[in-house]
Amino acid sequence: MAALAANLAIAVAKFVAFLFSGSSSMLAESVHSVADSGNQALLLVGGKKAQREATPQHPFGYGRERYIYAFLVSIVLFSVGGMFALYEGYEKIKNPHELEHWYWPVGVLVFAIIAESFSFRTAIKESNTLRGRRSWKEFVRHAKAPELPVVLLEDLGALVGLVLALGGVGLALLTGDSLWDGIGTLCIGVLLILIALVLAAETKSLLLGESAGAEETRKIEAAVVDGDTVTRIIHMRTLHLGPEELLVAAKIAVRHEETATEIATAIDAAEARIREAVPIARVIYLEPDIYSEAEAAKGPDPEATPGGPTPSGAGH
Repeated sequence: MAALAANLAIAVAKFVAFLFSGSSSMLAESVHSVADSGNQALLLVGGKKAQREATPQHPFGYGRERYIYAFLVSIVLFSVGGMFALYEGYEKIKNPHELEHWYWPVGVLVFAIIAESFSFRTAIKESNTLRGRRSWKEFVRHAKAPELPVVLLEDLGALVGLVLALGGVGLALLTGDSLWDGIGTLCIGVLLILIALVLAAETKSLLLGESAGAEETRKIEAAVVDGDTVTRIIHMRTLHLGPEELLVAAKIAVRHEETATEIATAIDAAEARIREAVPIARVIYLEPDIYSEAEAAKGPDPEATPGGPTPSGAGH
């Protein structure tokens, strides 16, 4: 919401500055802010749609709607923001014209830098509550909720883009050569495309389906085994159905002398421990089996898939 409010105000100011100055950097930045405003709107729509209840056709709910809309953001940023800036920069270099009323773009760019800084500060503050001890690179790469990484990268790109625009306008005024304005616009386009590609790669991974993080996996493994009825995990798979919803499927080893009632009670207890340790584990499937050392010696479980999470045991 903070990013949306800032970008709408900045977009109007930039467009007014473009009308008075004719600066291609200002036009590129205007379109950039309009695209960013649309992106924040898309994220809000995705968050709203993801809250819908599960249906027979979509039994696991709509949590991944947030990933779909985040991926659309990267497409909008690439096509509307980046490609338009490259086109406008090329046109300005090909057909240069002198800047008029230079104080408009300079004043608006300074205002925009201040406004974007407030938005960026808000995104950093919100992200720090989830980031923990991870670096910013790790946070962007491994965050399961797409909104904060998207807004962080957008705001960072906006600030760098504003500096590039200010540099292009400033050099054009100092040298009297509007070629610099076009070069600044091209740099903005390249920057936006690079950010869009990073966002596309990260959201694509979320769309394909990511497992639980290492810390959550350790908590789940520790919660499943009670050392009494449940003696070990034979293999386990986890999958994010949405940022705050995790599916856990595991084959667990139980003692062969236990009755069906005792095993069912143990499974219920294990599910309760998992939900207590990792509250986002909402969908849990535990299959009991008898662990065999002889089977384990033959090799990995045939149900294990290449590239999947490392099983806690092998064979059954």
